[in-house]
Amino acid sequence: MNIHEYQGKEVLKQYGVSVPEGRVAFTVDEAVEAAKELGTSVVVVKAQIHSGGRGKAGGVKVAKSLDEVRQYASELLGKVLVTHQTGPEGKEVKRLLIEQGCDIKKEYYVGVVVDRSTGRVVMMASEEGGTEIEEVAARTPEKIFKEVIDPVVGLQPFQARRLAFNINIPNELVGKAVQFMTALYNAFVDKDCSIAEINPLVVTGDGNILALDAKLNFDSNALYRHPDIVALRDLDEEDEKEIQASKFDLSYIALDGNIGCMVNGAGLAMATMDIIKYYGGEPANFLDVGGGASKEKVTEAFKIILSDPKVKGIFVNIFGGIMRCDVIAEGVIAAARELGLDRPLVVRLEGTNVELGKKLLNESGLNITAADSMADGAQKIVELVK
Repeated sequence: MNIHEYQGKEVLKQYGVSVPEGRVAFTVDEAVEAAKELGTSVVVVKAQIHSGGRGKAGGVKVAKSLDEVRQYASELLGKVLVTHQTGPEGKEVKRLLIEQGCDIKKEYYVGVVVDRSTGRVVMMASEEGGTEIEEVAARTPEKIFKEVIDPVVGLQPFQARRLAFNINIPNELVGKAVQFMTALYNAFVDKDCSIAEINPLVVTGDGNILALDAKLNFDSNALYRHPDIVALRDLDEEDEKEIQASKFDLSYIALDGNIGCMVNGAGLAMATMDIIKYYGGEPANFLDVGGGASKEKVTEAFKIILSDPKVKGIFVNIFGGIMRCDVIAEGVIAAARELGLDRPLVVRLEGTNVELGKKLLNESGLNITAADSMADGAQKIVELVK
């Protein structure tokens, strides 16, 4: 789960991470009022969307008067911001962060991630702040320094000092940098983050270390432990179909293709998408209904697929172990009748109660194409869509 920059900074402040003073604004008048409250000669007007690269896309403006705040807020609110992460469709700006300007002396990067190769949390740092870490890794990988953190003892002061020295934090500010990194690590662990990225971390002219930007992502599987984080969820930033799927505990991710997939099991779902691609098709989604889905759950999954206007055909690929094939068949039939099936549907069933499942489908009166294998089903749906 993602949250906005201003929300991330509020979370980090609870752990002692230093951030500039700021206010969120949903209207132009609120933006001007926030700038008045901050009372600094320079304020920054920042678009709040779930995406990086906002600055390059024109989503960050430096205002030196209230008139400029009003002008920039008017320009940004309601604007569709297109960044390298949003895709060409972009995202509409519905809220702004109005933040105190600061005297930036030097920019750095600090991030905390879960490293699959070591199975540990890793803190990364670089003196190439303000640039996407992927660019730094491609251009100057030697400028990225990492500390692998033992979960038993946490981030040790010597590790934080080593990172600070390696990225050339001024000697007199190393102590503050250590405090900053320790607080960031504590927030990461306590809140079950998957990413905590500060880019840039800045050293100011008056000798402070601040998180000028903050990106926090959270492990969705741990959200039940953090109702305060769930309350920060912005549904406007998420795909409506994915929101609906989450209500029924379905694993759904929208893609760009035109063949809807309903599968049980994440591995089989990925293999199904692969084989559709192999035969020249494009999957429209990843959808895992899980091992113990009910008829109602399957019906909702089918509705979500049909609600996507890009979907020109559907491939149901079920291997029934815990999941019974007759339950899948009942769900497909119920959804197809309720919504009106107006697109090709190929169904491949195998496993528990497979004959009963096929019998239900055959006697349903629906226009369903049966498949004998995963490859056969993929070929058939690709041909039908074409």
